[in-house]
Amino acid sequence: MKTAPIRILGIDPGSRITGYGVIDSDGRSTKHVASGCIRAGSGEFTHRLKIIFDGIAEIVALHQPGEIAVEEVFVHRSISSALKLGQARGAAIAAALARSLPVSEYSPTQIKRTITGHGHADKLQVQHMIKLLTGLHTGVQADEADALAVAVCHAHHRDSPALKALPPAPARRASNRSARGGNRGTAQ
Repeated sequence: MKTAPIRILGIDPGSRITGYGVIDSDGRSTKHVASGCIRAGSGEFTHRLKIIFDGIAEIVALHQPGEIAVEEVFVHRSISSALKLGQARGAAIAAALARSLPVSEYSPTQIKRTITGHGHADKLQVQHMIKLLTGLHTGVQADEADALAVAVCHAHHRDSPALKALPPAPARRASNRSARGGNRGTAQ
């Protein structure tokens, strides 16, 4: 039985370049809708976060995805880089949550394993498989391919029992606060 396609926005966050990829997937096939990069440049960091937020908000408004998938943060070079990446990721997620869209997160290893069959595949392998899986006839930049890989990964895992077992994000935050003893330290 074929299900109705869902539009998924995949995000590969970065503090200078944030990749995005929009696909339609019915669970069996994937169709490329749009992809590219939000170039925040190398200016003041807070200004770059605004560029990322505004860019993702614009993509969401234009393409109307039903679900968002984003790559989790990993520490690659330094703690400072990871913190900046986390803030860029937060700006992208906030733009999606402003539209009350569900957001799922995947580790780089899980994404690569889903796309290539190998959790430590290199960027060229991911780019090659994304072309095949989405029907693209031209090459894609690394950040763009990574974002499409996040979206395709989500398309393959979105119906998994483990993902469905998670409560919506606001409920998880509320239960985490109550487990810590209330709302201490949070803005009201």
